[in-house]
Amino acid sequence: MSVFWIILAAVALARLGELLYARRNTRRLLARGALEAGAGHYPLIVVLHAAWLASLAVFVPAETLPNSLLLLLFVAVQVLRIWVLISLGRFWTTRIITLPDAPLIRKGPYRFLRHPNYLVVILEIALLPLCFGAWHIALLFSVLNGAMLFWRIRVENTALAARRGIIQSRNDAHSADQMAQR
Repeated sequence: MSVFWIILAAVALARLGELLYARRNTRRLLARGALEAGAGHYPLIVVLHAAWLASLAVFVPAETLPNSLLLLLFVAVQVLRIWVLISLGRFWTTRIITLPDAPLIRKGPYRFLRHPNYLVVILEIALLPLCFGAWHIALLFSVLNGAMLFWRIRVENTALAARRGIIQSRNDAHSADQMAQR
C-alpha cells in the first residue's frame, strides 16, 4: 500500500471515529433537553467532506509522495483537532447542538477563538490536498467549505446567542455587585 493510501485511509478512519463519537454525544445531549439548529444543512456538510476525500482518492495518483513540510503542518492541525475534542468533551458534535443552561466552553483553544474547530477544518481541507500537489482540489473544496462555514457559523452564532446573553447578563450582574461593594 502506498504512503498516499495509508494517509488517506487514516484520515477517513479518524473522521468515521469522530462521527461515531459525535453521534453518541448528540444523543446524550438531546436526551438532556438540548436543541439542534441548522439540521437542514448538515447533510450538505457530510456530502462536502465525503466528496473531498473521494476527490483525493480519484484524482491523486497513488504513488504521489507527500510534501514533508505540508504533511507535518497537517499533523499539527490534527493535534489542534484533538485539543478541540478534549476541550469540548461531551459537548463536541458535528451538528449544532446547544443545551440551553450549559455554560459555554472557555477552556483550551476556546480561550482564544470562538470556532477553533472550523479553523481546523479550513486548514485540513487545504493542507491535505496540497501535501500531494493537488492544489485544484485544495482550492475547490476550500471555496465550497468557506461558503458552507459562512452559513454554518451564522446559524451557530444565532443558536448560541441566548446562552452568550445569559452569560453576559451574569457577568454584568457580577460586575455591578463588585462595584456596589466598593
